[in-house]
Amino acid sequence: MSIQKVIRVMLISDHKSLSWGLEQLLSNAEPAMEVVASTGDMGSALLLANTLCPDVIVLDMETELDQESVVVYLPALLDNGVTRIVLFSSVPDRQLLVQGVRSGARGVAGKDTAVEQLIDTVVRVHQGELCLDQELIDSMICAFSQPASAPDPEELRIARLTAKERKIIAMMVEGSGALNKAIAQRAFISEQTLRNHLTSIYSKLGVTNRLELYVYATRNKLAEPMNA
Repeated sequence: MSIQKVIRVMLISDHKSLSWGLEQLLSNAEPAMEVVASTGDMGSALLLANTLCPDVIVLDMETELDQESVVVYLPALLDNGVTRIVLFSSVPDRQLLVQGVRSGARGVAGKDTAVEQLIDTVVRVHQGELCLDQELIDSMICAFSQPASAPDPEELRIARLTAKERKIIAMMVEGSGALNKAIAQRAFISEQTLRNHLTSIYSKLGVTNRLELYVYATRNKLAEPMNA
């Protein structure tokens, strides 16, 4: 008799009560599921997705990020080649959901969905199915039928930066010769926190040091105020 594999699930949501409720529901689901991680911080989520390689990520679309949508992080969350993503949303924003599916999500579940249906969506997505309602499928057909220009790779990289990271980049450009300690004091953070931010910035922009960051930021005008 074959033993059914436990489905390893990761939750991404900055709503702690929602995460707790989902963890309880999925941990008691049939077939068996294990919540291997739960976080509301996208930096941690990217690291956990890469190190834990969960089978399925349930991603809360209403997770609050600095002036950007969670959708821009989908390719990075899927980079391990193992994980599949279910979008969990209470807002029927068809355009955003279509963008999410085009970025790699395999299923969509509403927050008003019955527990059994949510579990079924996670299971089917884990098995490789595409779980979308007919209205969303129709929206996707319409979107795919429209000619679209290829996205600018630099714009995609820059879009992944948080507002805090943009501010730090601006400070680095303005004080090009300043020590990390001076910049950290100006940003009201510790030097270790600044180093953590720089590691994230380097990774997102594909640079390796402060000089390359200065050149990249100057070329792409990242020191200028962000548009409201």
